Amino acid sequence: MKQVVQNYKSGELAVLDVPVPGCKPGGVLVRTAYSLISTGTELMKVSEAGMSMLGKARSRPDQVAKVMQSVATNGLPATYRKVMGKLDSYTPLGYSLCGVVEQVGAGIDDVKVGDLVACAGNEHALHAELNWVPKNLYTPVPDGLAPRHAAFGTVGSIAMQGVRQGEPQLGEVALVIGLGLIGQLVVQLLTASGVRVVGVDPDPARCGLAERLGAAACGDPASAAVAAAVAELTDGHGVDQVYLAAGGGSNQPVELAAELSRDRGRVVDIGKCRLDLPWNAYYEKELDVRFSRSYGPGRYDPEYELDGRDYPIGYVRWTERRNLACFLDLVARGRVDVEPLVSHIADFDDAVETYQRLKDGDLKAVAVLFRYPEPAGEVAAPEVAVPTVKPRSGTVSTPARSGTSPVRLAFVGAGNYATSMLLPHLAGRDGVELSTVVTTTALSAANAQRKFGFAEATTDLDAVLGDTSIDAVFVVTRHSSHAELTRKALLADKTVFVEKPLALTEDELTGVLAAVEESGNDRLQVGFNRRFAPLLQEARQRFGARTGPASLRYLVNAGRLQPGSWYLRQGTEGSRFVGEGGHFIDTASWLLGADPVSVYAVAPSGTEDLQIVLHYPDGSTATISYVTTGAPGFPKETLDLVADGKVLRLDDFVRASVYSRKRWVSSRLPKARDKGQSAELAAFIKAVRTGGPMPVPLQSLVATTSATLAVRAGLAGGAPVTLARAR
Repeated sequence: MKQVVQNYKSGELAVLDVPVPGCKPGGVLVRTAYSLISTGTELMKVSEAGMSMLGKARSRPDQVAKVMQSVATNGLPATYRKVMGKLDSYTPLGYSLCGVVEQVGAGIDDVKVGDLVACAGNEHALHAELNWVPKNLYTPVPDGLAPRHAAFGTVGSIAMQGVRQGEPQLGEVALVIGLGLIGQLVVQLLTASGVRVVGVDPDPARCGLAERLGAAACGDPASAAVAAAVAELTDGHGVDQVYLAAGGGSNQPVELAAELSRDRGRVVDIGKCRLDLPWNAYYEKELDVRFSRSYGPGRYDPEYELDGRDYPIGYVRWTERRNLACFLDLVARGRVDVEPLVSHIADFDDAVETYQRLKDGDLKAVAVLFRYPEPAGEVAAPEVAVPTVKPRSGTVSTPARSGTSPVRLAFVGAGNYATSMLLPHLAGRDGVELSTVVTTTALSAANAQRKFGFAEATTDLDAVLGDTSIDAVFVVTRHSSHAELTRKALLADKTVFVEKPLALTEDELTGVLAAVEESGNDRLQVGFNRRFAPLLQEARQRFGARTGPASLRYLVNAGRLQPGSWYLRQGTEGSRFVGEGGHFIDTASWLLGADPVSVYAVAPSGTEDLQIVLHYPDGSTATISYVTTGAPGFPKETLDLVADGKVLRLDDFVRASVYSRKRWVSSRLPKARDKGQSAELAAFIKAVRTGGPMPVPLQSLVATTSATLAVRAGLAGGAPVTLARAR
């Protein structure tokens, strides 16, 4: 494999071929997708390496002291040989990256091969194609977060630990001195914490960037405008905190900190700047000077970093790893934006040239990323197993009902979707009895009972599952509970209708199918309603059969979510696409008459948009553009299907058309869009009443769910993911 190294004696930078590290117990082997150059710390090391021996000594007096002690202990000749041997060796660079787990060491159970992780550490997250990373120095990347953004995790943790040391409070005012990479992240973290920020940097471009990212005002340290902004924001008292994120040999930052701080303010040193504290200024204001140690508690502790011994959360709330995970969560939820900080993305093979351009000043940058080549033939293509549904044995668990006996339904959950899109089609329907509604709060159950006529309202799920008179259970809760509730209902021998998604992870999907096998009950329907839409049904019929492969394009103008939406809770509820993407994959597969065999997914730069390409056994392809950046007034869903000289077009379930030898265009629907919920429920109720086949085969539901889950693996690996059905 290749790795960026430097000879500290000569200053030489090189990309060397070195052996692949072994996958030791207690960690994982990670193939790097992107690594981040720390334009502060790393360039300082690169610059020091280019100095004369005297210059190196002046820049590192701490190391000189160690050398002198060694001379006193071991003598000059032995010390000289030791120092020269150490200097004339290659040392690594880098400490912040994102990559894909390639091997899992013994004792690791929180990630698996193919997972996307962010990694930290100047011995473990190096600019190298492969790194072995111990458990407490990596964390899984949230669904939907682009790998290049996750590569900021370590540097973000440094900024976060600095902010934590400042103990910011809502409504306070902070001064950030130095608006490089760390400073820009500190500005955003403080803003997200409800703190107003004034930034200081001699570079007008960096000042402008910080203001765009949330700073109230920024300016040159010598400018009177900075002092004026502080006075205005603090009523003349001075800032509550100062964050020193600057480097260099000037003492100006610490002097400015004292000048603009309030009485008993806090000064936090994050960078490595000169700290000759002016005694009178700091004494008179009784300033609290604090240091921020890298990524957080655990740093430099070998038992934590190498042995994987975590600190109990009750005693140490924010460790290195928890800081790393917290920062990635903020980026994934859009509270911190790292895309504007990316000045340049270089191919890994151009690493030496990139460092040289940074050192010479030819490349002006806040953040620079290395992009690594995809493995060619070394590693098998990513693969997601599609579980095979085992055939049932014995009789149908839900027998056909008599023509006069109503189908008795229970609803678990009565939120917005259930009450607006499902229950209105069931309340008052002939042959259907709304038996029981189950919610976590008593009032929501009572409201649903009053509005839709449920016979009973309860918060006791077990009572419903144990009621043999109930024929079918609807699971319409939040996404995180779908799989477990479905599993319980299947084991209770109920026919189940679960809103999408069926599962958020492969393990959850496997658990549902294990319940099918254990109980012999495969009576399951997932709420993929679009295939039942009357307009799309008619268009498909008029399109007719096809003989050649088809090309399908599906544009989903999803739009932005409102702040506070539970869809944003990716840590517990899964990504937004996992939540609703099954709708569109199911529709494409139904139109193409098959299940997909591979998935390729990419995320355009700086957005939450997704481009997903599905391949089918006959050579057909479906491209789903799932976008959040479109105009709100544009239709949500538009679809085109092209094959055999024919074109089918659907315009947001309002109008459809088919172009072939004869053109057919539907009339505009007179009322609201019909996306198939009523027809879907009718088909489900019929299957429950008659004991006949479910409206959609279980294997198709499983294939759609697996394809939806494979999108994450596709984003992580940057390559098509094979959907391999178990044999």
